[in-house]
Amino acid sequence: MQQPSPTPRKATGRPPRISQEEVVEAARRIVAEEGVERLTMRRLATDIGSTPMALYHHVRNKEELLVLLLDDYAARTLHPVELPADPRERVLTAAAAIHDALAACPWIVEVLAADDLFSTHALWFVEQIVDGLVDCGLPPERAVQGYRAIWYYTAGEIVVRTTAARRRTDDDRPTYREQVFAGLDPAVHPRLAQVADRWETLTAQDSYRDGLRSLVSGLLATG
Repeated sequence: MQQPSPTPRKATGRPPRISQEEVVEAARRIVAEEGVERLTMRRLATDIGSTPMALYHHVRNKEELLVLLLDDYAARTLHPVELPADPRERVLTAAAAIHDALAACPWIVEVLAADDLFSTHALWFVEQIVDGLVDCGLPPERAVQGYRAIWYYTAGEIVVRTTAARRRTDDDRPTYREQVFAGLDPAVHPRLAQVADRWETLTAQDSYRDGLRSLVSGLLATG
C-alpha cells in the first residue's frame, strides 16, 4: 500500500523582497476601497504577503506612507497647465485644477485636512496662486492668507459634496433636510419657504467656479 506523501513544509526564512512601488500600489488600493482609517502597516503587510518589519525598509510609519501616496497621486494627475497671463485668471485656473484633481480622489482631502501633510508635486500650483495674488497687488503675507481661504473653500466644497453623495447612495429615503424644508412656515422663514421646493436642485448645482471667482474678488477688494 502506497504511503501518503508528507505534507510539504512551509518555506521559512525571509519574506519575499518587495518594492516601494508595490507598497504604494497596495496602500492606494486599500484607501480607495475601504478608506484611510483602514490603512495600517499590519494590514498593508498582509495584503502584500510580507511582514510589517519588511515594510519599514520603505516607510518608517503611516504618516510617511501617506506622504508617498500623496506624491504618487499628484505626480500622476497634477501636471503644470498653461496658465493665463492675467494674474487673477491665473489664480482661478490653478485653484480649479487643484479642485478637479482632488474631487476625483476625495480621500486625499481627508489626509490633507490634518494640515501638516502635503505633496511636493502640488507646490507648483500653490506657487501660482500665491504669485498671482501678489501680482494682483496683495502683499506676500496677505497672498498666503488668500491662498488659505481658497484652500479651505476648495476642501470644504469637496468634503460636503462627497459626504452628501455617499449618504444618498446608502439611503434613498427623503433626507431630514428635505422633510424639514417641506414643512417650512412662510411666516417664520419667508425666504427659505419661497425656494423650499427647489432647495435640493439649487444646492446640487456645481457652483464651485462661481464661488471661487467671488471669493477671489473679495480677497482682492479687501487687500
